[in-house]
Amino acid sequence: MKIKNGFVVRKVAGENIVVPVGGMSKTFHGMIRLNDTGNFLWNFFLKDHTEREAVEALLSEYEVDRSTAEADVEKFSAILRENDFVG
Repeated sequence: MKIKNGFVVRKVAGENIVVPVGGMSKTFHGMIRLNDTGNFLWNFFLKDHTEREAVEALLSEYEVDRSTAEADVEKFSAILRENDFVG
């Protein structure tokens, strides 16, 4: 899974904000707010990785149990797919 080109993440007033750029701004009109875990996963999926790899990365980065990491990655991945953010 890899996030499509056409988005940038910026820190605005202490918040992680994703905005569309270029051609993507013609099809997606909005901004996405990410918490720290969401920001970590967004940046992780800027390169092609599996969800299993994302779970392992979360476990390495945060003090979280495996079931929580799996649930977080599953939910985040579903949101990416539902909104056609991955290619």
